Parts: sequence; structure tokens; C-alpha cells
Amino acid sequence: MADNPLAFAYHHAQDLVREADEDRFLAAQFAPADKRTHLYALAAFSHEIARVRDSVREAMIGEIRLQWWRDALQGEARGDVKANPLAAALDDTIVKFRLPRQALVDLIDARVFDLYDDPMPSMNDLEGYCGETSSSLFRLSSIILSGGADGGSADAAGHAGVAYAIVGLLRAFPWHARRGQIYLPADILSRHGVVRDDIVNGRGGPGLIGALADMRAVARWHAQQVRGLRATITVEARPAYRSLALIEPYLRQMERRGYDPFNTLVDVPKWRKVLALWQGWS
Repeated sequence: MADNPLAFAYHHAQDLVREADEDRFLAAQFAPADKRTHLYALAAFSHEIARVRDSVREAMIGEIRLQWWRDALQGEARGDVKANPLAAALDDTIVKFRLPRQALVDLIDARVFDLYDDPMPSMNDLEGYCGETSSSLFRLSSIILSGGADGGSADAAGHAGVAYAIVGLLRAFPWHARRGQIYLPADILSRHGVVRDDIVNGRGGPGLIGALADMRAVARWHAQQVRGLRATITVEARPAYRSLALIEPYLRQMERRGYDPFNTLVDVPKWRKVLALWQGWS
């Protein structure tokens, strides 16, 4: 493998996704074998961008790291791209399947929000953020699975990404709250009489419970829209949506008695994930 840098790059991406994003790794097992390495490359890139805040002490350093990825995608990083295995695997995938680079640049731009503690102003803003960071992955994965062709409805990818991302943000709520990063939209919090300091200081209460219930309802609504658009997704592209099968199990965990949004780890056993993914989404 040392004699084949590209093979090493793809293997590195696969290992990263296996370790850091179990859900996407497991979902990819239901895709054709010849497409999986490329799905891993895309997912590994997404993870690398998402973890920038965790790997830097200052937001400006994070901005610099994100700019490197912009340059890599736009052909301005030159030789540095091949030296970075994730960038090399991603670039090869982009070329093979004619993926739109701008969608990946837009993902990076949206992730700038993560570097700071600014409030999420509204549900519309959150849906836009989820669209750029999550929906694009469904859309690009669909293209990969379709061999570079159109994988079907962009609307389906849009709704899928919002549903999947909101559930992910709800699962990460305790971690985000501890570091003062609030993704719950300000208009939802205001409706329930919750302010940022309540969350940062670990104060729950009926208001926060109501706001979180509203978020779960939004995630379910978007998931339902995908079901209604199922016919617009090509057969080849449908494995890209397999991960939606995990949405309901996670939401049900949040609705169990004793759920504490500040301390409960929302997860399900691996075997249940595999079973849900095998049964698929409908």
C-alpha cells in the first residue's frame, strides 16, 4: 500500500470514518462495494471540517485551516493536496464522479459558524446551515452512487440533510451546551421563554423541554417529506438515504422517561443500528 499513495489515502479515509462516524460507516456497508471508498472519502472530509473547532485554540486558526481546504478544492493548494491523504482521496472522488466543488466550498463556508459562539437566529437559519453541511452530503453521495449522474430529487436530499443534522445536533446538545455553543434557534427558545444563559448554566425546566420537543417535531417533519419524495430518488441513489433509518431510534431515546438533555448520552447499541439500517427507511 505504501507504493500506492491513492490506495493509502482511501484506506485512511475509511479508517477515520470507522472510528469517528460509526453511523455513516455502517450505512455505507449497504452501498455497492465499488462505491464505498468514495463515500468514505466524502464522509471523512465532512468530519475533518466539522472537527476544526475542536482542534484549535483560536477561531482565527480555525479560519486558516478552513481556508486551506477551500484552496485545495479550488486548485490553489497545489502540491499540498497530494500530501494530505484525505484531500487526495476527496479530489480523486470529485474528478471520478464530476462532483460540484462549489457544494463542498459552501459546506466549508457554513462551518465557519462553528468556530464562534454566535446564536442561531432562527429556524430558517438552522435549516440553511443544515442544508449546506448535511444535505449536500446526501446529494453528493447520490451522485457517487449513480456513477456521476443525477441521483434524483434535490428536494429529497435537502429534507434528508436537515432531518439528519437536527437529530445529530440534539444528540450533541450536552457537549455543545458545556462549551457555550447553542444551535437551538433563538426564535424557538424565545417562544418557550428560554435564554442562552439558561442553557450555558445547565438550567433546564419546562421551557427547554418544550423547545427540544419542537426540534424533534421539525426533524420528523423533514424526514416525512423525504418519504413523500421517495419516488423521485433513483434506485441507484437510495443507499445514500439509508442512514435516515437511525433518526427515529434516536428521537425515541430522547422521549424516554428520565431523559436529561444536559447529561443523557443518546445512543443505541450497534446491533440495533445495523438492524435499523438493514430494515431501511420508508
